[in-house]
Amino acid sequence: ASLYGTVKLLDEDEQARIRGLVINKFRGDMEILRPGLTQLEELTGKPVLGVVPYGHFDIDDEDSLSERLETKSAPALVNIAVVKLPRLSNFTDFSALSRVPGVGVRYADRPAQLEGADLIILPGTKSTIADLRWLRESGMEAALLKAHAAGTPVFGICGGYQMMGRTVSDPENTEGGGSLRGIGLLPVETVFRTAKTTVQTHGTVADTAGVLHGLSGLAVEGYEIHMGETVRDADAQLFVMLKHGEHEVPDGCVTENACGTYLHGVFDAPEAAQRLAQALAERKGVTLEGAAEDPAVYRERQYDLLADTVRRSLDMQRIYDIMEGKA
Repeated sequence: ASLYGTVKLLDEDEQARIRGLVINKFRGDMEILRPGLTQLEELTGKPVLGVVPYGHFDIDDEDSLSERLETKSAPALVNIAVVKLPRLSNFTDFSALSRVPGVGVRYADRPAQLEGADLIILPGTKSTIADLRWLRESGMEAALLKAHAAGTPVFGICGGYQMMGRTVSDPENTEGGGSLRGIGLLPVETVFRTAKTTVQTHGTVADTAGVLHGLSGLAVEGYEIHMGETVRDADAQLFVMLKHGEHEVPDGCVTENACGTYLHGVFDAPEAAQRLAQALAERKGVTLEGAAEDPAVYRERQYDLLADTVRRSLDMQRIYDIMEGKA
């Protein structure tokens, strides 16, 4: 019905541009559906090019729509809480952590959900200032500070990193203007600018202190996508030295129990998630058994599974003919 309605609501010249229909995420017996496909073709005058079944593929989701954000993982040997900001973005930064055997990753939007976490992560956000206000008003900031004071490390990425500093200022009105006190876990100051940093990059983790010491010297790569510049105190420890073209750019800040960086994908580096999980386990006095698959290899395997399913489900030759103007 939705396909029929979509076609018939279009003007005739727009309908003429539709060369075929595909049913996606179908659950059930294909043979029961088949008479409906014949009827759909007769009513719309468009061929049905295939039916793709509903499948389970572990690929990156749209930030606001992912079912992962609603999943409450059972207690594991190592428990990581990611703060579920209202405008959360790039949450796939933590997928590699969730695949380490013995590690549980949960998304928390209430103060009580931070209890028992061995690591708290502040993720990226589409609006740092608005989500920083939400942290404060919801009680999440107070709970985070209490956990940190009790010894729980806090890690921030991009907007989460900005929040962890002393202040976030917006003199050019990129996020509504004004200035807001930060959480105060890192000796940094952030000022928003109208220019946006968007770059793929790679680098090496510095000789870090505290729970992140095991990441020292690790080669990492990923991307930056953010507004604003964050400046460390002169005597503050950087987290990673990145390459922007031919230039080396110091990034992030790390203390004994807190760390922030602009590098998205930092845990996708081979060994990164495993080393961090192992450090958290040793700190807790537990032992992790087994290792996670290389994130890049795992991701490719999932896309291959998806591609194979699509190829089996669609009339690919007919689609190629349409693309080449033969049909």
